[in-house]
Amino acid sequence: MNTASRTHHIAGALLALGFAATAVPALAVQKGDWLIRGGLGHVAPTGESVTVPVVGGKLEADSATSLAINFTYMMSDNLGVELLGALPFKHDLTHDSLGKVGETKQLPPTLLLVYNFAPRSGVRPYAGAGLNYTTFFSEKTKGALDGTSLKLDDSFGLAVEAGVDVDISKDWFFNASLWRIDIDTEAESSLLGKFDVAIDPWVLFVGVGTRF
Repeated sequence: MNTASRTHHIAGALLALGFAATAVPALAVQKGDWLIRGGLGHVAPTGESVTVPVVGGKLEADSATSLAINFTYMMSDNLGVELLGALPFKHDLTHDSLGKVGETKQLPPTLLLVYNFAPRSGVRPYAGAGLNYTTFFSEKTKGALDGTSLKLDDSFGLAVEAGVDVDISKDWFFNASLWRIDIDTEAESSLLGKFDVAIDPWVLFVGVGTRF
């Protein structure tokens, strides 16, 4: 299922939850609250490399899913600071003619300023913008590049987010959010040399959260 299909399914689920939320006392959000959300994060890259030296063609990172968590501190009833974290995401690296040529793990901690549009409602949409830092590690070469070395540089970039919390009880809420993150790295291969790779993923998060 692609990211667009997942988004449509989530929109339908949110509509159903929105009706259900009318029967649940609103878990109002206010200044000084901490919100914690845990669930699954799905990273769907949209970019690719420049033309790869020596062999030509393009290199890209495949999608990956992992457990994710985020924390939000509300500085006011509407304005908060959010930090996204996760267990490592593992991506296959594929070349358009050579197939799978490697794999890497990455962690994408992201810090955003978020605005909650309806803090006292049972359905609370929000949006945010901030900065991402992605670190790559445990690179391995496979297939045509097996036995050579590969290193991906860390990345700094902008990130934006849109999400919604929907109350499911007086203590818990459902969360869905969609992120767009600017991730660009330089790959260094002992066989192919250096070349830029744009990853630029959509990140879909679905989980549950609570307030304390």
